[in-house]
Amino acid sequence: MATPTKPNNRLGAYVVKTFKDESFRAYVPPPLPPDPPLALQPLLPLLEQANQALGRLDGLASILPDPSLFIYLYVRKEAVLSSQIEGTQSSFSDLMLFESAEAPSVPLEDVQEVSNYVAAMNHGIRRLREDFPLSLRLIREIHKILLSKGRGSQKRPGEFRETQNRIGGTRPGNAAFVPPPPEKMMECVITPSPERRRLLAARMRRHPLRYAANARSGRVAV
Repeated sequence: MATPTKPNNRLGAYVVKTFKDESFRAYVPPPLPPDPPLALQPLLPLLEQANQALGRLDGLASILPDPSLFIYLYVRKEAVLSSQIEGTQSSFSDLMLFESAEAPSVPLEDVQEVSNYVAAMNHGIRRLREDFPLSLRLIREIHKILLSKGRGSQKRPGEFRETQNRIGGTRPGNAAFVPPPPEKMMECVITPSPERRRLLAARMRRHPLRYAANARSGRVAV
């Protein structure tokens, strides 16, 4: 049974769990929206800079003869960079060779992961354009595509985990970080209000899906 430590309304709390007679602490985040609310005033200058940058990008896109070509290249560049965070060796050129049925210069499994990322992002973009909400169902769809082929394809892609996961270490007891235990999982991600739905992408960094595509699912959502 989970034993909670003293809660912190701002930072969340740890629950003490046991795995093979070894105790470990699993982090449970606080509910959304934050209490007390976020102080957004100091961030307004940065928000204005971001809006200006988006405006410049929108202006440049409007003079392109084919904006879809820009999106095509951007999605693939993002897929390569995001996958490299997790150790894949595929480059942009390798992905282009793979998509044109040529032989890449790195292991095929690495390029397959990047190709899955492209397919998942395109699926997410299409669904959102169809006014489908950013929801747990959409995240599961994205996760399923990410793990459709290659590493992790046998790990029940698109399903919520039923066991304890971890970051680093060889077991929860020596891990660098332990996410919420399975019995706390759904209360951490269910989004009954529009405000919580807007914050879902940030919460995705603690997402409950199985295997290593958790972070990739979150980055696709962002």
